Amino acid sequence: MPAPNSPENSAAPEYSVVSYGRELGDAYLAAVQRAVGVAGGRILELENAPGDGYAVTKLLVEYDGGIETLRMAVTAAAAALGADAQGAASAVVPSCLLEPARKLLVMDVDSTLIKQEVIELLAAHAGREAEVAAVTEAAMRGELDFAQSLHQRVRALAGLPESVISEVGARIELSDGAEALVKEFLAAGHAVAVVSGGFSQVLDPLAERLQLTCAKANLLGIADGVLTGTVEGAVVDRAVKAESLRTWAAALGIEQRHTIAVGDGANDLDMLAAAALGVAFNAKPAVQAAADAVLNLPNLDVVQHFVKL
Repeated sequence: MPAPNSPENSAAPEYSVVSYGRELGDAYLAAVQRAVGVAGGRILELENAPGDGYAVTKLLVEYDGGIETLRMAVTAAAAALGADAQGAASAVVPSCLLEPARKLLVMDVDSTLIKQEVIELLAAHAGREAEVAAVTEAAMRGELDFAQSLHQRVRALAGLPESVISEVGARIELSDGAEALVKEFLAAGHAVAVVSGGFSQVLDPLAERLQLTCAKANLLGIADGVLTGTVEGAVVDRAVKAESLRTWAAALGIEQRHTIAVGDGANDLDMLAAAALGVAFNAKPAVQAAADAVLNLPNLDVVQHFVKL
């Protein structure tokens, strides 16, 4: 691989180019470094970071051509390798997330922080899982208005006993590395929040268990111990998710330029755009196309390598 350069003085912005995958072959890493050089960037440092079931290499890069130009160069280099890339990917992280400042990580919940879609688990109790799953998929692809689709899916839950909520809560599985990611951020003094199109009655116990800084979700209607098939109050849609990120950052005294967001569906697009770095986690194609970084590994804790902890 090309040897990193170490200039003594520089006024150009510094970015972190983070490469990650189950394996990172020499050909892939060499291609990324060449792309940085051809684009006019200079590599100041190279670090191999530890990962649980994946590999990570970080380049600290000095570059004055703009982050989007650098991203295009790195993406093109990886694409040119085709199958030789071994499933690897690279993210170009902006300078602001490398600063020694408190950060805010905001995540979606269903299929991001956790492996399942909670509403589908609830619908299974009503024997309507397939029907609800089809609507969920369409909404996540952006083919349906999220609020309308949520009301449609929640109607399928009408008449279920309130006890199904705790039963579903017991079945929730965190995504691989999710707990480690949260612990690393909190231990470093940063803030971690989640905002969900799911339900507070399921999310709140999980948020308490993980000691999350903030959490927001929809509230299921319940009357006389039975789900009413309604959602109380305004729906947590894509606009609310983005506004939650901004509101939490302001309340915590964290600049928006020090925020990172992670999600997988169309309902997360505005939130990803509002953050300094928007990460698509095993996401729908439209979300991957819009995000700043694409993470197609099951390991959510890769996200910790995108910021300076």
